[in-house]
Amino acid sequence: MSAEETLAEPAPLPYAHKGDLTQGDIGRHLFNMTAPMIGGLLAVISIQLADTYFISLLGTQELAAISFTFPVTMIITHLVFGLNIALSSVISRLLGARDIHTAQRVTLHGLLLACALSFIVALITFIFLEPLFLLLGADDTTMPLINQFMPIWLAGSVLLTIPVISNSAMRAAGDSFHPMMVMALMALVNIILNPILIFGWFGLPTLGIMGSAVSTCLAYAAAMVLSLYDLIRVKNLLPQDGLYLSQIGDSFRRLIFIAIPAGITNIVQPLTNAVITALLAAHGAHAVAAFGVATRVEALAMLLVIALALGLAPIVGQNWGARNFPRVHRAITLSIRFNFFWSALVALILFVFAEPVARVFSEDADVVSYAVWYFLLVPVSYGLSNLVFGWGAAFNAMGLPQWSFIMIAVKAFVITLPAVVIGSYLGDAMGILIALSLANILSGVVFHILSWRICYQQEEKLAQA
Repeated sequence: MSAEETLAEPAPLPYAHKGDLTQGDIGRHLFNMTAPMIGGLLAVISIQLADTYFISLLGTQELAAISFTFPVTMIITHLVFGLNIALSSVISRLLGARDIHTAQRVTLHGLLLACALSFIVALITFIFLEPLFLLLGADDTTMPLINQFMPIWLAGSVLLTIPVISNSAMRAAGDSFHPMMVMALMALVNIILNPILIFGWFGLPTLGIMGSAVSTCLAYAAAMVLSLYDLIRVKNLLPQDGLYLSQIGDSFRRLIFIAIPAGITNIVQPLTNAVITALLAAHGAHAVAAFGVATRVEALAMLLVIALALGLAPIVGQNWGARNFPRVHRAITLSIRFNFFWSALVALILFVFAEPVARVFSEDADVVSYAVWYFLLVPVSYGLSNLVFGWGAAFNAMGLPQWSFIMIAVKAFVITLPAVVIGSYLGDAMGILIALSLANILSGVVFHILSWRICYQQEEKLAQA
């Protein structure tokens, strides 16, 4: 073990099933936090895939109806993601500082706030359900099916809030295994119940698309029960002696300070992709289709990097709260090294197998051609581009969400979008891809240098306080 990892030896954490990330080998902590996250993310993906597959067996209209719901359900789910990031940041720093009582209180109030917000969003969506989906393009054939699915799913979305927030608190406490088990249970219940309720197996009524909503809702309920058990009995992260309503304002202030910029930051990339799609549309449907194929492959390939960032955050948060800055540096440095290794490996694989990968998704020669060029030009920038995402997660964990927001917003709106507009003007669709790659490289280099500088400056302020 290095000297920097034994710099501070704080008292053990006073809660059950300790997840003390302020001591021990940083590399082992990164692995232990990241590996289960991959399983959890795959479980989440499997739920959407299962819904799509089983509903597709009902017919084209049902598949079209569920396709209309995906953007809406994703937006609703992501609305609480900023609070998810905030809770992880606040709890990890409080635990690093050994303030267990405040951590328990903030966890409780975070759950209450998330449930209240989720209920309000679900209610508003329900009230405006038909106008919303008609605006999205639903018609007389798909709208009745949407009306069967969405009200039940909206009720379930309130239940989903509890495991999402509970899992965030448990990860902050150095445990990503139990959150993975919660997500795996949710996926398993959903996959088992989907065909039973959709097709009416074992003598049950045939519910069709409504059966998918009911199975998803029951899966969320199962995850809620298990996550609350883990939060209370396994991690001891909820107070047992009251609701502490007199301090709810303090808890909300701690969370909202991070949740608002983190939530806004979370929608920057989808907006950027929407603009790029619009620019590509001017060069033909084949370019748009290829971009859709490439970004889906990209999302799957970068799943490990996302898991790494989520696993890094509690380590940074706990050690930042404990003022053990050498361990913060070590964790960030190790994650950067792995990011470069994985990004280079992905870029090499896509470079070598660009055409076979593209043909998995399309046999259209023009779509394949555009997708191949994407795989040749853009992945070389992944390593540097992912630095911005990784530093954003680290700054949120440090309780510095303003720097994460500034970094990601500037990358998108000051560097990337102007670059792709110029690239579209000068070089058509190919110019957009080249501009996207160059923007990733430039933003990665600039913000990596600035981020280390900001990190050291903030450490000096805390040391002098």
